[in-house]
Amino acid sequence: MIRAQLGAIISGTSLIQLANGFFTTVVSLNLGSADLAPLLDGLIVSSYFLGFTVGAATAGRLLSRTGHVRAYAAFAAIVIASTAGMAMQFDAVTWAILRTLIGYGCAGLFVTAESWLHARAPAQARGRVFAIYMIGTFLALALGQLLTGLVNLNGPVPFSIITALFALAIVVVSTTYADQPAMTVAKSVQYREILGKAPLAVVGCVLSGMISATFYAVFPAWMLVTGFSQVTISMFMLAAVLGGLSFQYPVGRLSDRFDRRSVLSGIGIGLGAMALAITFAPRTYPSILPIAFVLGGAMSTIYPVAVSHALDQLAPDKIASVSSRMILLSGLGSITGPIGAFWIMERLDIDGVAYMISILATLLAVSGVLMIRFGASPEAKSEHHLGVVAPQAISIDES
Repeated sequence: MIRAQLGAIISGTSLIQLANGFFTTVVSLNLGSADLAPLLDGLIVSSYFLGFTVGAATAGRLLSRTGHVRAYAAFAAIVIASTAGMAMQFDAVTWAILRTLIGYGCAGLFVTAESWLHARAPAQARGRVFAIYMIGTFLALALGQLLTGLVNLNGPVPFSIITALFALAIVVVSTTYADQPAMTVAKSVQYREILGKAPLAVVGCVLSGMISATFYAVFPAWMLVTGFSQVTISMFMLAAVLGGLSFQYPVGRLSDRFDRRSVLSGIGIGLGAMALAITFAPRTYPSILPIAFVLGGAMSTIYPVAVSHALDQLAPDKIASVSSRMILLSGLGSITGPIGAFWIMERLDIDGVAYMISILATLLAVSGVLMIRFGASPEAKSEHHLGVVAPQAISIDES
């Protein structure tokens, strides 16, 4: 019975990530071909992350009142209705509002799914369950990028596909018998405590949000404007997602063996170099796909290493609260990143989005070096290494 519940949750969330990965690229390419001001493009893209951040902060309240199955259905319904609305009308204000609602609904879906997994996974198998969960979501994201190259993105067809995928997720989860897990409240931690004990973790989470949101939401539009074909963009994004999946375990092991601040600095150096390299690379698969693979891998490992660094410095009973705070910091970075990227593209240079990612990555590397040089020595590493993890799901609604 438990195995069926866990399988349903993982399958449903994978369908959501498949839809979400496809949806993000569809929106970016639609904006890239539309004649909107870059600032409006940035606002539309960032509105999703605004909704996601609000959802992560408040979804726990609905979840505690209604239970997991009903909350899951409610959040999915919000996403489905908003997606259908985007297919009906295209204007900046409408899309910004609807993308905010979609972000809120997706955050609620992830909060519900992951809290469900936390409650139902046996303690002795929890690591394996979450590894399967995250591998499923990464593979679904990869398939979403592949789908981009196979579907005509003009008209209502992509929105119909996205709506169908979200609806299927409801069917998978709601038709499986599920006990209602009890909601628990973890011991809270203040931001100033995290900043005082692990400042690089705070910097890393904010920069991770800025870089990831800019890459997934703005990069496809930039590639379209600079002459990449739709199929090439699809393969580039697919390679980046696969890089993110492939880098998780080896970088996690590396951060367990060495000072995580040094690992974050190394990630920043590699990411900054790859972001610059894409602006000079020929428009051929042998040139751009390896860059995308490394870029996606480096980008996706900033957050888990940063959070693991924070957890090393704080008490075990504050783990859930620390993770929640880190999600909010990443969400705030996700809101500001795309707006800044579109502004730079308009005012400075069309390649500004790549330069921006390179600068942010360099800032991470420099911050890590400074923390090692002038900061306190890190405390002994805890046993709570996150492994394969993404900043997407733990509720930060605390009483």
